Amino acid sequence: MNDKKTEANWPDLTGRIEGNEHILPVRVYYEDTDFSGVVYHAAYLKFMERGRTELLRMRGVHHHELDSGMHGERLAFAVRHMDIDFLKPARIDDVLEVHTDISEVKGVRMFISQRVMRGDEVLIKASVTAVAISADGKPRRLPKDLVAQMNGE
Repeated sequence: MNDKKTEANWPDLTGRIEGNEHILPVRVYYEDTDFSGVVYHAAYLKFMERGRTELLRMRGVHHHELDSGMHGERLAFAVRHMDIDFLKPARIDDVLEVHTDISEVKGVRMFISQRVMRGDEVLIKASVTAVAISADGKPRRLPKDLVAQMNGE
């Protein structure tokens, strides 16, 4: 057994970036479905959260660094608003892709577009507004270096 495994050994765990978009493969498991075998609506929220997290990770923004205070104070992201269109159902064993794009970072807000796809079919479309907050939950303007990282600069 090789004990020197790194994230580079598992590229599917972090997905990939194509252009400005991050793409994360996700397989639908039994636990993601309701009694009819269709993906339960809340499971899509988890899939999209993973997509946002992995996009930030691939751009060098790590939650443990935000929480450590290395950017002047402890920071976190909180979803402030979501608009979701559920267009088509996914089912157990489907292989989906979560497409995530940070469309704009402005002040304390990050505007994110997401799609959950099965092949060429769009199953879910979402517009997400996330905000940067301090450890006590107050909005915080994002430091310029973090904004540059989030924008892939």
